[in-house]
Amino acid sequence: MAQKKAFEVDGWLAKPDPRISIVLLYGPDRGLVSERAKAFAAKTGLALDDPFSVVRLEGSEVDRDEGRLLDEARTVPMFSDRRLLWVRNATGQKALADDVKALTAEPARDAIVLIEAGDLKKGVGLRAVVEAADNAMALPCYADEVRDIEAIIDEELRKAGMTITMEARQALRRNLGGDRLASRGEIDKLVLYAHGQKEIGLDDIKALSGDVSGASFDDAVDAILDGKVGDFDTAFTRHCQGGGPPFLVLSSAMRQLQQMQVMRGQMESGGRNAASVVAAARPPVFFARRKLVERTLERWNSEALTRALTRLHQAVLQTRRRPDLSVALARQALLGIAVESARLAQR
Repeated sequence: MAQKKAFEVDGWLAKPDPRISIVLLYGPDRGLVSERAKAFAAKTGLALDDPFSVVRLEGSEVDRDEGRLLDEARTVPMFSDRRLLWVRNATGQKALADDVKALTAEPARDAIVLIEAGDLKKGVGLRAVVEAADNAMALPCYADEVRDIEAIIDEELRKAGMTITMEARQALRRNLGGDRLASRGEIDKLVLYAHGQKEIGLDDIKALSGDVSGASFDDAVDAILDGKVGDFDTAFTRHCQGGGPPFLVLSSAMRQLQQMQVMRGQMESGGRNAASVVAAARPPVFFARRKLVERTLERWNSEALTRALTRLHQAVLQTRRRPDLSVALARQALLGIAVESARLAQR
């Protein structure tokens, strides 16, 4: 069987079998799937920014254009010895499974196929095809365990040249683990917040968690997601006038949008609707906010969520550099997202 156990995946990726020409990374942890796909792609030695060496495809695109993957795999490379065909957001598409099955029977000489997929059922479709082949490998990606989370924390803080107290580490660990991408995003926010410090303490974690704030900034973030510009301005003003730092609103908005990004990815990769994704969310979405979260997921696609998160990251950096303008800078960034949400609701 051409598959690995979850704990064996990183070891295999560190030294991939050169006989394998089709790699399927699948599982509910979208961030981990993406991270490991990038690691494998780097191991091919191809220039990942060269469109002649790397062909990027969407699973839905392959499904619409039957035989597309086969055509690409059998195209002779012009400027390299081989090409990488990188398929993202694959699900149970039949055309994709059929193309992969053909490539397992008659392997392409000059192509490596890398597929990122959501959670796939055992013994069905694409996963079954890959697991039954000699020239393919199926690699499962599941939520991080405690030791994985510790390794992520250490890796990110080492890159930032920071350390963390034991109390702060324990508090941070409780907020991580559902998704590799979201976990790195949380640590990235922490590093941004503690910019200029050598050590991260418990107070930094508390500030990021938002627990010390009242309902005002929660209301502000909900108004942003719902595109209610006036309500956002009222709630944000009340929060700041009450002595609350604007960073807390930025932090809460980033956390919410990162969760939305994970759930939207599940919608796009699994062909699920917003209601089913929200109902299955872990940790669960508070029942009073479910309709709001569903509306947000229906409005915002992954690309739009990425733009919004980039805007918030930039705002955090700007407020750290100019604390005297932090209120105005945060308001401008958050207001822009609220306006975009309102615009998307009209489509």
